[in-house]
Amino acid sequence: MSALVVFSGGQDSTTCLYWAKARYNKVFAVTFDYAQRHRREIESARKIAEMAAVQHEVIDLGPIFKGLSPLTDHSLAVDHFSDCNTLPGSEPGGLAQTFVPGRNILFFTVAANRAYVLGCDTIVVGVAQQDYGGYPDCREDFVVKLEAALASGLERPLKIETPLMHLTKKATVELAASLEGCMEALSFSTTCYEGFYPPCGECHSCLLRHKGFSEAGLEDPLLGRALAEARR
Repeated sequence: MSALVVFSGGQDSTTCLYWAKARYNKVFAVTFDYAQRHRREIESARKIAEMAAVQHEVIDLGPIFKGLSPLTDHSLAVDHFSDCNTLPGSEPGGLAQTFVPGRNILFFTVAANRAYVLGCDTIVVGVAQQDYGGYPDCREDFVVKLEAALASGLERPLKIETPLMHLTKKATVELAASLEGCMEALSFSTTCYEGFYPPCGECHSCLLRHKGFSEAGLEDPLLGRALAEARR
């Protein structure tokens, strides 16, 4: 059995990469360069894929998603918040400021092509229902329907695994801690929407990551690495 991980170089996809390594005989990773706000996550993906010793490919999609989201329109500012209590709610139908229309639809479609070429029967992605509010392309309903469409279009079975789908951020951190090598890899991951290192600590993604590690009672290895480097 072999699997292809859709790999951004962030916390969730890094956890999925090591989850896949523990379960599949052969693991590949694919990262998409879509002219996103910063290059740091692509650098993180390359570093972590090397640490995990998996075959890794970066596919340049160009500025295909430009506009509307601050992740693809650098003239727009990323929203910052004081703490998790001030984050927007997760009402069904609401869209996050950082939502990129069609991004996951295209990512999964291109990943299906790479999986087909590489002989993989499974695609692993780090989407989660926790992101439902604001990210409709992270819902289980979306994944189930797209999985059926891709398998139909390829005329061969193709499974989309979503190991984090029903996990809280705390549970995701606990899963990472149980996977050999994952916590060390997370020290090189990039979650911050601003692409800062050390992370800004105020964007939606930074606050959710902090919440997960705090509730799990574990130090974020990324912050540990930044602190250790600052002391040198």
